[in-house]
Amino acid sequence: MKFNLDDSGGRNAFTGYAQGCVFVNGARHATNMIVMPERILPWSAAGFEQLTPEDFEALARLPLEVVLLGTGSRLRFPHPRLTQPLAAARIGLEVMDLHAACRTYNILMAESRKVAAALLFD
Repeated sequence: MKFNLDDSGGRNAFTGYAQGCVFVNGARHATNMIVMPERILPWSAAGFEQLTPEDFEALARLPLEVVLLGTGSRLRFPHPRLTQPLAAARIGLEVMDLHAACRTYNILMAESRKVAAALLFD
């Protein structure tokens, strides 16, 4: 699916997605990653089944209000003990499939929220 965003103001925005990849500002990405308005970071999380508290500690160290966890092609919820670092840092967490995370990120980014999409590819 291709998105049309009126004006991202030079910030990172999802411009589309397809099976196994997403497009940020037109560039294709297909590895686990953290997308924030001002930067894109690799995410060392090995996959949903291998998530650890350390994966979320990395997110908790970022200046964020909310993390959108994109769990791949289907919605899966991590155990709360894994996401405890975000709660301790007072960072909200929303869990959704990867495509919903992309769409929601664009909305929150356009509202100038401190948001990150933490994406896991299947």
